[in-house]
Order: sequence, then C-alpha cells, then structure tokens
Amino acid sequence: MKTVPSRNGSACAVARGSAPNRSPVGSTIRRVQEVATGLWHWQAPHPEWADSVWPQVVSSYAIDDGERLLLFDPIATPKELVTGAESRELVVVLTSPWHERDTRALVEKHDPPVFVTDPGEGSPDVEWLLSGEAGEPHLYSTDGGLPAGVDAAFPGREPNDVVLWVPSRRAVIAGDTLVDFGDGLEIHEPWLSTSREQVVAPLRPLLDLPVEHVLATHGGPHDRASLERALA
Repeated sequence: MKTVPSRNGSACAVARGSAPNRSPVGSTIRRVQEVATGLWHWQAPHPEWADSVWPQVVSSYAIDDGERLLLFDPIATPKELVTGAESRELVVVLTSPWHERDTRALVEKHDPPVFVTDPGEGSPDVEWLLSGEAGEPHLYSTDGGLPAGVDAAFPGREPNDVVLWVPSRRAVIAGDTLVDFGDGLEIHEPWLSTSREQVVAPLRPLLDLPVEHVLATHGGPHDRASLERALA
C-alpha cells in the first residue's frame, strides 16, 4: 500500500503496481490502484449487469493533470479521490453516453460539468442531463468540444463510442472499443456493426503517439504493447 497526500493535507491509501483486490462482486468497490503519478484505477460491479453474459465488474479512472480531476466513466467513485482534490476542478468525461454509470450521483453531490458524446435522437442515455433536469452537459465529438486536458478523441466501434488521448499521463482511455474480457486487450468483434478493419484503421494513429497506458473501462490498465497487439 502507498499513502498519497491529498490536496487538503490528508492522505488516502492506494495500492500502486499491484493487482486490484479480488473482493466479491457484491462488495461496493475494489481498492484504488495508483497506476502512475496522478492516474488512478478502481473497479466496481455494474448494478445493471448482474445477469449479463459479460463480466459485471467494470473499471473507472481518475486523472489529476494539475488543474483538474478528470473522472472517466465513473462508477462508485472513491470518496478519497474527490475530497482529496478539492483544489482541482472536478470534470466527468464519458467515453459513450451509455457509460454514464454513477454520473448522476456525482452531479447531484458535486455538480461537475459532464462531457459526453451525442447519444442520438430518441436515446434514453443521459436524457436527464441533456434535458436540463440536472447537470451541465457539454457535447463533444472526434471533431472537437473536448475538455481541457484531453487532446484528442478517435472514432471507435460506433460514432459516439470514442477512444480518448490524455497526453499529460500518456494515456489512452477506451470505452467499448478496446476491452479485456479475460483474453487480453482486444476489439471485441461480436460488438461490431462494421468490419474489424474499419474500426482499427482510424485507431492506428494512436501508435504514432507516446502511449504508455491504455485504460480499458471493461478490463483494466494495459501497456503500449497490448495496444499494438490489439490493433495489429
């Protein structure tokens, strides 16, 4: 375990460089892992996936870039991460609209801006956010509108399921486009509505970037070599 000083002088305990705690699926969260300085990973069971054929436990990430704390696809966000970054602007970034997870709870408690891709006409995803019922929505796409700290969004398996690039941590964040269901990082072909090559081609420019961390929200953190294999 490593104790990390928080921004308000307190400390939070995280595990660095170790595997996540293998607690039962029924537990609230797994312990926070500091993947690298200013980059955290945690997992929790998705309440709507109890009877799913896919693994119920999903991943979320936080990046402290010095000015803001970016939460990616947050679920059961550990309190110590939020309270430990009180001097930072809290921002939620969703890799797809259906990855809203616990975003509404964060909005109701902390009121962060929420960056999300367009769910499309008639979609129930983040309807509460886009209707003005709660929160401050910011629509983004591969063409722009990204939050500060996120430099690029690459098209994924769907137009609104993107892969993000955060240069301050040399990190790629992926929703449903790059996943790990137990066989390593991959493009999960049963989820594709087009050919695998059509998905891979727009992602290959990622290999021109100094990627060190690949953060899959289904699975966990991976390295550059895993990305190279997934896009081969």
